[in-house]
Amino acid sequence: MPRLAISPEFPVELGALPQPARRDALVSVRRFLQNSSGAPHPERVRGARDDRVATLRLADRHRGVVVRQRDVYWLLTVLPDADAWAYAQRYRFGVNPVIGVVEVWDAEALEQAERAIRRSSAVFPARLFADTCDSDMAELGVDHRFLPLVRLISDELTLEALEPLLPVTQYAPLAALARGESVATAWRELDACRPADPPSAADPIDPIDPDDLAAALRRSPDRAVFAADVRELNHVLDAPGWCVFLHPPQRRLAYRDSYGQPVLVTGGAGTGKTLTALHRAAFLARRGAGPVLLVTFSQGLSTELSARLDVLIEDGVVRKRIEVGNVDRLAQRVVAEAEGRAPVIVGADELAGLWRETGSGHSPAFLLREWEQVILAQNLLTLDEYLSAPRPGRGVALPAEERAAVWAAVEHVTGRLAERGKRTLLQLAADASILLGQTTGDLLEEAAPRREPYRHIVVDEAQDLHPAQWRLLRAAVPHAPDDLFIVGDPHQRVLDTRVSLASVGIDALWHRLQVSYRLPGEILSWGVRLRGGGPADGLVAGVQELYGFRATRHGPHPVVRAYDSPEDELNGLAAHVARWISEGVPPGEIAVAARTADLVRGARAALKDTGVRVTTLHGMKGLEFRRVAVIGVADGIVPAPDSLTPAGEDLTARAHDLQRERGLLYVACTRARELLYVSHSGRASPFLPV
Repeated sequence: MPRLAISPEFPVELGALPQPARRDALVSVRRFLQNSSGAPHPERVRGARDDRVATLRLADRHRGVVVRQRDVYWLLTVLPDADAWAYAQRYRFGVNPVIGVVEVWDAEALEQAERAIRRSSAVFPARLFADTCDSDMAELGVDHRFLPLVRLISDELTLEALEPLLPVTQYAPLAALARGESVATAWRELDACRPADPPSAADPIDPIDPDDLAAALRRSPDRAVFAADVRELNHVLDAPGWCVFLHPPQRRLAYRDSYGQPVLVTGGAGTGKTLTALHRAAFLARRGAGPVLLVTFSQGLSTELSARLDVLIEDGVVRKRIEVGNVDRLAQRVVAEAEGRAPVIVGADELAGLWRETGSGHSPAFLLREWEQVILAQNLLTLDEYLSAPRPGRGVALPAEERAAVWAAVEHVTGRLAERGKRTLLQLAADASILLGQTTGDLLEEAAPRREPYRHIVVDEAQDLHPAQWRLLRAAVPHAPDDLFIVGDPHQRVLDTRVSLASVGIDALWHRLQVSYRLPGEILSWGVRLRGGGPADGLVAGVQELYGFRATRHGPHPVVRAYDSPEDELNGLAAHVARWISEGVPPGEIAVAARTADLVRGARAALKDTGVRVTTLHGMKGLEFRRVAVIGVADGIVPAPDSLTPAGEDLTARAHDLQRERGLLYVACTRARELLYVSHSGRASPFLPV
């Protein structure tokens, strides 16, 4: 019986076939797996650069391309006959001699590039890797057949031109050396390509055999998934690619057997943080050590992640072990359980009215920020604590007498809220964390009661959580291995929360994802310029740079259109969306976003019944689409004037507000996998790159 491994490209190419060909190809692959009568037979390819390559006739005028070694068949793609033959002749396949994963080489294009590089090397005698010896190259896994060409490369641009032709395991360490990094740093770039942690001395594995393709496929779950029977084959072919294939850095984090302390994963837009969190939650649920809570930014995102878990986890028993929600929902449950009734949340207008009653001399917005960002953030319970507390992020100094006046205002507001039986959401989180510090009984398990309602908590969009919410999450899970798995990006913050995990009692092991698999390089570089403003703080001590954040592919540059009037802008939007749909883009893969509710209403009216998603910039958080339009990016709209602290009140707070608004626009623009369209009428927003 053949052993069949499926590449991530094969389900995509199969799904793109016309229906009759797709049906016949599915039947053929199933017959081949079962070795039944009528199954296709491997046919050798003349002129192939790898003699293990063969083709299988899967449908009328369509062939699959496989790499075979003994009884293992790696099914790469399915294409029309001529394209399949060309594909089979073009590529060669190997095993990285250092980390043992499979490598795919565009051998035909590399041969053509080699001729050009040899001609160039005769004119330019400089050599990019002259200072790196052959033994260091071997330590970095550089293929001995490729090394002579490496020795001819004269500059970084030539190396960058070769990137699409090379396995990432070859390019990544060489790119590090080209940047001037050490051999040790280049080796870490290679090591990051492992989909799992390397074996320890206590748990050795067989040595790497560069000729054993089957073993290499087992080490490369991002490049091949084995299907032992028709059920497994159907799952690989029918499930979305993100369910089956993870990039090595994502898989390494999501499927590590255990972490001895909390884990924080940060990364830029499109690096797969949410995907990693979903797979980690599924992994923990399959182990069955206790209930898992997956926390995200909003109830809308909770619904989205819950639906994705339904697809990711086929076993209903395992799926029921994961609850998806947000921190506000958790706080409401804990408080309602303890008090016997649902808590009542105060509205924003009512709360502002209470602040105005205080007559403190400060605006309601100033007092609210002081309460949330200083007093609630540090859990200050007395005036003496407040008088001596630092006020990070607050730009206006408050002498003792003014702090006393602020404290009196806070006591007035909290007292009036208590009289009315109401709380803010942050108060609710603070109360819930206190309640979980006591014995409240078990909310979920049927076993003996315990204080913490969850065994594992996985946190998505962590950059927007307040310290009071972090204290609640810390209290909701025991201090034990695999307690907290946290993902986020301070550069995508849309709320003014700037807290390091260590300050709220979470000593997290920090990992970074640096490759954006969603964004083409053109959108990524434009988005980084849009985000601007230098490093971002939060989650970890100090600040984080966007340095090293990179894409793996190219695409169209973002389109920025200026219109004379809002009406013209909406007409332009409607024309662009109609063109996208006519080009075959499903409406569900198109999103339109705007800063204000009025602009959202106008866009919905202009697009009528197209089925395209239209939402606010906030509503784009955590989602992705093939094509995205962001409208109304004009001065006076983005940033929203009402969202900015007056310069005369607090310059530091205003600077934070501007960065929050910039981050919000950045989040919306980086939801696009394929194409980004940005428009404005009148003068452009100052945030737009020039």
